[in-house]
Amino acid sequence: MKRLLIAGLAAFLLAGCSEQSEQHLSVIDNIKQINPLEKWLSSKEKSVVDGVTYYGDTIIVNKSISLPADYAPGENAEARAALDKLMTAGTAEGLNFAIRSGFRSYDEQDVLYHNYVARDGKAAADTYSAEPGHSEHQTGLAFDLGSRESVKDFTISFGDTPEGKWLQTHAQNYGFIIRYPKGKEHITGYQYEPWHIRYLGDDLAQDVYKSGLTLEEYFGLVK
Repeated sequence: MKRLLIAGLAAFLLAGCSEQSEQHLSVIDNIKQINPLEKWLSSKEKSVVDGVTYYGDTIIVNKSISLPADYAPGENAEARAALDKLMTAGTAEGLNFAIRSGFRSYDEQDVLYHNYVARDGKAAADTYSAEPGHSEHQTGLAFDLGSRESVKDFTISFGDTPEGKWLQTHAQNYGFIIRYPKGKEHITGYQYEPWHIRYLGDDLAQDVYKSGLTLEEYFGLVK
């Protein structure tokens, strides 16, 4: 049974992605490492509660899945506690993390997004900013981190800073993932954002990190 499920998943990923075949096989091999497989399958069960979309217990919001305008949970306490632990661990290793953005309401995102559109045009803005109702910041589970030096904050080069490099290899140990990774722009619809981390909880963050997949791929949302 597991063999059939993995084979079906492999066919789905190969049909839905545009990477080279060698990269597809690597992704499929990573999926096989998720243990047990039944856990991954059950986490894919979709439900919509009061306009909020869940896969298992995980809230999903992206370019095609939105949140209601009145959804305003504020900063998630569990996520913030995990973030504090992450930053404390980073400080102990000589890093200088700073929180640049956390919870953002629908109305705040509306103003921010349309300011970007006015400045850069819609096509450009859509590569780095979410339309209102489509931002992970509205969940209270996402944070933008920078360095206290702030020189490379909100730039792709943040990924090359000591803080950015550390996040890439340690964020999952505190329940977070880099939500918009390099090379996955065609999947997420957003540019690489090494500063944007999303809280998933310890187990799921580890599984997603080990799989090498985005949330869209992990939950089978790639067309």
